[in-house]
Amino acid sequence: MKYILYLHGFHSSPNSQKALIFKQLINENFDGIEVLVPQLAVIPDDAVSQLNNIMKTYGDDVIGIVGSSLGGFLATYLHNKFKKPIVVVNPAVKPFELLHDYLGEQVQPITGEKYILTERHMDQFKSLYPRELYQPERIWLLQQEKDEVLDYRQAMERYKNCKITFELGGCHGFDQFERFPIKIAEFFL
Repeated sequence: MKYILYLHGFHSSPNSQKALIFKQLINENFDGIEVLVPQLAVIPDDAVSQLNNIMKTYGDDVIGIVGSSLGGFLATYLHNKFKKPIVVVNPAVKPFELLHDYLGEQVQPITGEKYILTERHMDQFKSLYPRELYQPERIWLLQQEKDEVLDYRQAMERYKNCKITFELGGCHGFDQFERFPIKIAEFFL
């Protein structure tokens, strides 16, 4: 069995629309590939430990990683550490800047988990930010211009040496994402 790891965004879940679409289309079109979609921990260090454990467990059988929003940031970290191809969808480039406005008490809306986001967590994100991308040719950026949450220009600059699909319009959820899962799996194979 081969695996694709799908990483959801901040305050999202394995039941996000993109995750469900991705899993369904891979299941329908590829025998022998299973999509792993963990519920990511809300604390950065905990999420990283969780992902490192997944990579140690499935290791060589992971053919690629897909990350949406904050999941794109984490996928980039995993790409550099484990040398796996990735696809990032409207990725959060610098969550330590983006999430600064969220410092304080939080409730993960899907799981109901209460936690406090602190400066220490922003430092954890900073420590995961790779200055260089290991193999840009093994990274594919899917970016829509009208992302209402993230400034698309950050991703276009960060991933400028990678394969890029840039679309005018769209939204943070990535309109018509169903066009891409099969192409993503083919990119990994």
